[in-house]
Amino acid sequence: MTGAPSEVAPDPGFGLYVHWPFCLSKCPYCDFNSHVREGVDQARWRRALLSELDHYAEKTQDRRLTSIFFGGGTPSLMAPETAGAVIDAARAHWDMAPEIEITLEANPTSVEAGHLKAFRTAGIERVSLGVQALDDTALKFLGRQHSAAEALAALDIARRAFGRWSFDLIYARPDQDAATWRAELARALDEGATHLSLYQLTIEEGTAFHGAARRGELRVPGEDTAGELYEVTQEVMAAAGLPAYEISNHARPGAESRHNLTYWRYGDYLGIGPGAHGRVTLSDGKVATRQHRAPEAWLDAVEREGHATRAHQALTAKDRLAEMLMMGLRLREGIARAAFKRETGTEIEDLLPAKSLDPLVAGGFLDLDAQGLRATDTGRARLNAVLARLL
Repeated sequence: MTGAPSEVAPDPGFGLYVHWPFCLSKCPYCDFNSHVREGVDQARWRRALLSELDHYAEKTQDRRLTSIFFGGGTPSLMAPETAGAVIDAARAHWDMAPEIEITLEANPTSVEAGHLKAFRTAGIERVSLGVQALDDTALKFLGRQHSAAEALAALDIARRAFGRWSFDLIYARPDQDAATWRAELARALDEGATHLSLYQLTIEEGTAFHGAARRGELRVPGEDTAGELYEVTQEVMAAAGLPAYEISNHARPGAESRHNLTYWRYGDYLGIGPGAHGRVTLSDGKVATRQHRAPEAWLDAVEREGHATRAHQALTAKDRLAEMLMMGLRLREGIARAAFKRETGTEIEDLLPAKSLDPLVAGGFLDLDAQGLRATDTGRARLNAVLARLL
């Protein structure tokens, strides 16, 4: 089951996450920290984001930045000048890796697609489009404000404006079956993306869909159908040369999201903006940070204090182990032995009790060898149950 410990682990990098909390409307499935506002003072928000960035940069000046990710909300609603100002400030604060990845999440409405070229000029080099479906009926059900035609037009702009681009789709929608999903995937692959994020629809507490499901007004596919759709996803994407490198993310080799790999490899990242989370190693150890969630409260706190940190918690070795497992087992590559050693100072077998680990290995859910620990295809499809057993 084990061999000589490997001394090599992929470099997880050091990332910066910037949260823009505003959307044109709230999607019924969304439980993210997103809000609808009639007007946003772009200059005021730009100053606040730069202030909070300055605050955290002072604590991490010796790091090399490998990625910046503008997420939301709908960050393509921010002024391109704001993205450019954050990128310029980051460049002044840190040494930037030559191959730094700078991503913007965007929605493919006609207005926002028109802004994509301005974001490219501002320094964005990768865009991730929230397409979610290539069918107008499905888009209406999902509460999206774009049509399938607008989505395809935005993809065309992204393809011409950016060297790297990706888009998202949601499956396991009501009345969806394997044949219709297979056809939608084929249509998506025709667009030529080298990275696709394919998420099963989940009903999250506090969303409009949750209320509808509780009232009996919404029924999503059962576990058997959802499992079949997951298997179709893996089959189609692997055959197309975009295998899953993470449970819901598929890419051609070399086209993986480097920022998201920092999360899954349990690297350090800073989070600025309302509700943003961070994990950063400081002189006294690794800490978890969280910014004030409500946009107006965040803005007020930053203007008064220079930041809006709501939580700054030291992570114990047990905390780090749990987080590493929850993130790293999502990856096909798993967790390298050297990464366990880096975060906890000891070996996998000393951290996980044999009574929990051995049955999962014997049952074909986990592999443990000289390189490290990883979930098998079967284990990733049942990861919540595997993690519950391990933790």
